[in-house]
Amino acid sequence: MTYKHAIGAVLLLGIATVLATWRGDAQTRNAAPDAHSIAGTVTSPHGPEAGVWVIAETGDLPTKYTKIVVTDDAGRYVLPDLPAAGYSIWVRGYGLVDSAKVQGRPGQNLDLKAVPAPDAKAAAQYYPAIYWYSMLRIPAKSEFPGTGPKPGGNGMATKMQSQQQWLDVVKTDGCYTCHQLGDPATRNIEKSLGKFDSSAEAWEHRIQVGQAANGMIGSIGRLDTQRAFALFGDWTDRVAKGELPFAKPQRPQGKERNVVLTLWDWNTPKAYLHDENSTDRRNPTVNAYGKIYGSPEESTDMIPVLDPMTHTRSQVKALVRDDDTPSSKDNDIPNASPYWGREAIWDSKTTIHNPMFDQKGRIWFTTRVRAPENEAAFCKQGSNHPSAKAFPMDRSGRQLGVYDPKSKIFTPIDTCYGTHHLQFDSQDRLWTSGGGPVLGWFDMKIWDATHDEQKAQGWTALVVDTNGNGKRDAYTEPGDAQDPKKDMRLAGGFYGVSPNPADGSIWGSSVGFPGAIFRVVPGANPSMALTEIYQPPLDDPKAKTHGYSPRGMDIDSNGVVWASLASGHFASFDRRKCKGPLNGPNATGKQCPEGWTLYPFPGPQFRDVKDSGSAEASYYSWVDQHNTFGLGNNIPIATGNASDALFAVVNG
Repeated sequence: MTYKHAIGAVLLLGIATVLATWRGDAQTRNAAPDAHSIAGTVTSPHGPEAGVWVIAETGDLPTKYTKIVVTDDAGRYVLPDLPAAGYSIWVRGYGLVDSAKVQGRPGQNLDLKAVPAPDAKAAAQYYPAIYWYSMLRIPAKSEFPGTGPKPGGNGMATKMQSQQQWLDVVKTDGCYTCHQLGDPATRNIEKSLGKFDSSAEAWEHRIQVGQAANGMIGSIGRLDTQRAFALFGDWTDRVAKGELPFAKPQRPQGKERNVVLTLWDWNTPKAYLHDENSTDRRNPTVNAYGKIYGSPEESTDMIPVLDPMTHTRSQVKALVRDDDTPSSKDNDIPNASPYWGREAIWDSKTTIHNPMFDQKGRIWFTTRVRAPENEAAFCKQGSNHPSAKAFPMDRSGRQLGVYDPKSKIFTPIDTCYGTHHLQFDSQDRLWTSGGGPVLGWFDMKIWDATHDEQKAQGWTALVVDTNGNGKRDAYTEPGDAQDPKKDMRLAGGFYGVSPNPADGSIWGSSVGFPGAIFRVVPGANPSMALTEIYQPPLDDPKAKTHGYSPRGMDIDSNGVVWASLASGHFASFDRRKCKGPLNGPNATGKQCPEGWTLYPFPGPQFRDVKDSGSAEASYYSWVDQHNTFGLGNNIPIATGNASDALFAVVNG
């Protein structure tokens, strides 16, 4: 197995969106610059500088534009395909500090001088956040399970049962959910935050700042809260006193040096991008050279649009159905932001989460169109809708919308089930996660023929065939004891979602601790489908490596699932390797440890943690089924949220 750091630490620039491509082999370096490129060699007093970034940035275009490449073994670089403009160009790399910016234009040969870092402290300022965050102290395994306050208990809250549970919250499923930890803004306590008696008190104040405060408060509340504040305070105190990361990053190697990054700053200062989409993942030739559409989630109802050919940006207004749809503008702000004060910079009714192109070039969004409680009658008990008969729904927090670039019309679509992520299958059904107790789908063929949203949609409860009769019938409810005569309904819902191209089954991840992945086979009557559940090998003695808590996931064309784990692993699950029965009373999650293979993410582990893995908190993962990235078919790629990177598994 070989990891490729497809992006590396260049995202320190903080640009809104990244597109990455491979530029072939080192022969590219030998070409003289043409009219659309800048080329040269990077040297320092130590000689040629290999594996460092050359960054070209311009404000001459309609959007701020940046291109980044990596030097080869001889320190050579080529900045290709540059639009006509004047560029500021500089060198950045591990072991260096940023060089002075020089001016250049396409067609020039420009040699650059790198600047070695004067000391370890200066060098460490360019390290990815994971190298700083891994300094955070983690309670020892011996402190779990918590038995309550001293003197009667061991000093750990009773809700904390294991070190792995703690790590899940301080990483992927809690503190790292929405922003990076370990960057300068979080490893330091800025004076603008206020005056406090201790750093622990500063952290208690910090997580209650701004319109996202309730999410941060909820995450810290899942830990031993005061212990967590003390540990975060201790971390920032040690950083303030000059403690440096105990590990150092490696410069890009091999094919990592062939990456070319093109970045556009195409949103507004008060809005953010949660995601973006440029094509139909089933056929990545759809919308070739076309516009890219973003999802601004809680920040605004204005969908950002980028034309990468003209470097221009525009916006599309996402619409709701009901005027009383709630807005993020009304989010509580417990403490003023050091940047925005008490200004409610977010104002979104639609809270658009995820976009996806269909084969006709339309863009589908998971978007809110109404208040959650305004559920349509056909969703509820007593309806004749097939899915409502099987499992009626009373509310949903986010629904669907579609934008047609040809007509320039945005159409909000009501669904009975909630939505979060979305993927099309080979039958033009749009499958969505975020439905809570159900998995939902929307049939494009029915919608295009009738525009009847009621007929086009359906959903199914997540029911495991624990009685082993091969069909769905009466089931126990979540939390109830298993009944040998009944099936079992699951409590968790889909977070990631992906149709399996090999057999048409629908797979998804269920976040939480220890988390799981689900498999649903729609069959002839999807409303009565059965679900299979597979948990990562948290403590299975037969497993070579233990892991837990999947978040983002995707699937390759052979049906192998890839998921980012909070344990610091990139995990694959191959159902074809399963040896035991996949239904019946024992098929409740732990029936196939042999299906899992866990690859530790690059980067350091927390110093206090001895288990396999790293301090990486990967948010999502994809599989490049069609070799769009140039590494081959079916290459899984995970976000390195703590590492300013993408991680691809090659030859895994």
